[in-house]
Amino acid sequence: MTGDTELRPIVEVHIAPLGYEYDRICQPVLEYGADLLYLLEDDDGEAVPYHDQLIEELSDHGVAVHVREIDLGDMYDVLGEITTIVDEYREDIVRVNVSSGPKLADIGAALACMATDANGYYVHPEERAHPVTDTPRTAGMTVAEQLPSYPLETPTADQVRILNFIENKDTASYTPKKSDLIDFAEENDLTFMTKSQPANDKAKFALLNNRIIDPLLEIGYIDVESVGRTKQVLLTETGENALRAFRHKL
Repeated sequence: MTGDTELRPIVEVHIAPLGYEYDRICQPVLEYGADLLYLLEDDDGEAVPYHDQLIEELSDHGVAVHVREIDLGDMYDVLGEITTIVDEYREDIVRVNVSSGPKLADIGAALACMATDANGYYVHPEERAHPVTDTPRTAGMTVAEQLPSYPLETPTADQVRILNFIENKDTASYTPKKSDLIDFAEENDLTFMTKSQPANDKAKFALLNNRIIDPLLEIGYIDVESVGRTKQVLLTETGENALRAFRHKL
């Protein structure tokens, strides 16, 4: 780790879902001087010969290429992978290609830009060609257009840790209660609890509701069910997907 006053080089990182493209990935990486490229490859996709050629050409130009295998048909898988990479390079420049992969992958890439400080760009091709198994879907590049930034509200680190706790604690025989969440927050020094230092149980429940339960209910990440005098907390499907997308905050 460098000291606070020590200068460090700024790395330019590009991230691109790997669809049936070549120039749309290669040309902006070279034109804008990227140091690293993360290619997101479909873990069940069809191998085509020009993908290896793409990696070889970029490597010959001094670009370090890292391949990550994920499910490109799962928008949340793409979102989670990109936000994780962006988090690794939070002090550098990160640009995300939102035009190089399948439709759902490109949507996930765009959402990742909204949820982070990464800059998304869309590459307009000069021409299109088929069949894609023989030649890339498009050819050339007219311009790589940077997308406008629309902030996307994301769960806090404390909220993600609570979501993860609920997922791990919820079984066929037991569903976590609000009191379990308070115990977990205190035992693991979650910020919302340590900063406020509530004086009694009533204050702890009020703090949990205000900082965790109510916000997560509002965006549909959890459900709260009354069972007798207790309140049980469950993840919704949306909450499970959010946990996948923002697990890097754990």
